[in-house]
Amino acid sequence: MPDNCIAIIDELIELRKAKGLTQRQLAEAANLAQPAIARLESKAAIPQLDTLLKVAAALDFKIELVPASE
Repeated sequence: MPDNCIAIIDELIELRKAKGLTQRQLAEAANLAQPAIARLESKAAIPQLDTLLKVAAALDFKIELVPASE
């Protein structure tokens, strides 16, 4: 998994814990199943962008997509 993806997931995990949310509570807020949150946090596979955006929105975390410089 790319380092930048790991950094985003680490930030989302930290935010979830800081807000005192369980994985189940975050899943409900993001309209996802709890196993999806567990898979995301395990970093076993690269998450789909849609999943990252839903989780980020539920945590009031903004992910910006910026074009890479050539």
